[in-house]
Amino acid sequence: MDIKDLRLLIKLVTETDITEFEMDNADEKIIIKRGQKTEYVPMTAPSANNFVVPQYMPAAAAASVAPVAVAEAGETIDSPIVGTFYCAPAPDAAPYVEVGQIVEKGQVLCIVEAMKLMNEIEAEYKCKILKFCKENAQAVEYGDPLFVIQKL
Repeated sequence: MDIKDLRLLIKLVTETDITEFEMDNADEKIIIKRGQKTEYVPMTAPSANNFVVPQYMPAAAAASVAPVAVAEAGETIDSPIVGTFYCAPAPDAAPYVEVGQIVEKGQVLCIVEAMKLMNEIEAEYKCKILKFCKENAQAVEYGDPLFVIQKL
């Protein structure tokens, strides 16, 4: 396979959702892998009867545990789905909400894109935005805190 064909193959893989591609024949073997390597960090969580059960989570998620501690100062609005967090309807548009803003029930707070569908996340009650827990275009998991808020 020449370099031109290899570049075309890499382009095709990066333009799709494929994370790993492998091709093997008598003359050559090609492996293309995308994305970050997931590292797992052991974590422990106490149970009701003081029995500690080890739990594992990706290292990136372990680093993002800190925003949950901030939730003690307020409540969180969590992601209902896995996807990509967007704070504005378009890259050149103003964000839906800002820190310190009071929002009404039903007002759009952000978008979580999942499988090319834009899912608007709305406020379930009147509240004040205290903090953004995610950055624009950051991946979110189900249950990840998106905002720290104060109910009004």
